[in-house]
Amino acid sequence: MFVTHLSLTDFRNHAATELDLVAGVNVFVGANGQGKTNLVEAVEYLSTMSSHRVSGTAPLIRAGAGAESAILRARVQASREDERLIQLELEVTHGRSNVARLNRAPLPRPRDLVGALRTVVFSPMDLAIVRGDPSDRRAWLDTLVTTRWPRMAGVRADLDKILRQRNSLLKAMSGRSLRQAQPEEEATLQAWNEALARIGAELLHARLDTLADVLPHAVDAYRTIAPVNNTITTHYKTSLDLQGIPVDDVRGALEARLLAAMEERRRDEIARGVTLVGPQRDDIELGIGDLPAKGYASHGESWSLALALKLGGFMLVRADGTEPVLILDDVFAELDVDRRERLAGAVADAEQVLITAAVGADVPDFPSARRFRVEAGTVRLQQDRQHRVMAAIDRIHANMTGEEREALRTVDQEIHDEDGLPR
Repeated sequence: MFVTHLSLTDFRNHAATELDLVAGVNVFVGANGQGKTNLVEAVEYLSTMSSHRVSGTAPLIRAGAGAESAILRARVQASREDERLIQLELEVTHGRSNVARLNRAPLPRPRDLVGALRTVVFSPMDLAIVRGDPSDRRAWLDTLVTTRWPRMAGVRADLDKILRQRNSLLKAMSGRSLRQAQPEEEATLQAWNEALARIGAELLHARLDTLADVLPHAVDAYRTIAPVNNTITTHYKTSLDLQGIPVDDVRGALEARLLAAMEERRRDEIARGVTLVGPQRDDIELGIGDLPAKGYASHGESWSLALALKLGGFMLVRADGTEPVLILDDVFAELDVDRRERLAGAVADAEQVLITAAVGADVPDFPSARRFRVEAGTVRLQQDRQHRVMAAIDRIHANMTGEEREALRTVDQEIHDEDGLPR
């Protein structure tokens, strides 16, 4: 699948942007703060109802214009061979639930839009997958799980709700001794235990399957990006005993073991007033060669590993039978020339790639790529000659002093006046 048209109203710094995209590679070049990442963030948000940059909705609505809502629309084609189109629309209002439409028809819940467009996003923030907290690695894996099986968005939402309710009850019970627990509290806690075991087992099963499935793809991607003898490893770290799980009833066995673990930790949970058992406390251990990546991998190795995990996810979703849109947000600037070319080769056959860069020269030349210049929330399509001139200016600009940049503005103005290039 690929996006053929993107329409943004009052989204971030885009007051009214209409953008035609093509299958293959689309490159957005612009200085920091001009709105290039906002474009790909909008595509991601339509796909997942979430952003890799912020957790709330307030920053998504254009500031300073009195706008109450942001409206995102995308027209999506099934594939290069299949010309069927769908239209996605999302109205984002701070403090209120989003309103989602598919082919102009309202959806009962915004999350019902998840899965209509599949995306895999990689940005510099994804270095946290390797160097960050367990929550960063869980978020990476859960995002991939939901990309594979969109219904898991509901499972994750249900898990969050159960944990909030269960923690509230445990906190209320923590102020009293176990012998003072009320019968209705005990019954309610048991009900939440069963709900957590059921939903937690479903998510845990999906995580374990996805981690096993993505590893071979990630290994191949790592060898492509960083051609070394070392390989990468993953291990799902949980307090549950995963030995002897019957293959014909994985979920049932996980549910039973979660219930047993909650019973075993019951006193501790009530004493501390918080849930100590469940997938919300798990981690994914990552390794390069024989060493754990966290604490031992260099910056370059960590970056290559994070990128390999994301590309592995892209390859896995593709192997599942869906061609996702691949978003590379300011990625090439972090790579040396050799790795840039290797990455370009690895993604060249994707159905659609959306790339952002502050310096156009950082992005290798992709045949038939469509390139855009982004300035102050305005997007302009660049022709071939414009691209060559602006890429040269970008290369010079990146290595100039402040005085030299001021002198360049005069040259830039002359180019703009003569050939109609963007300033």
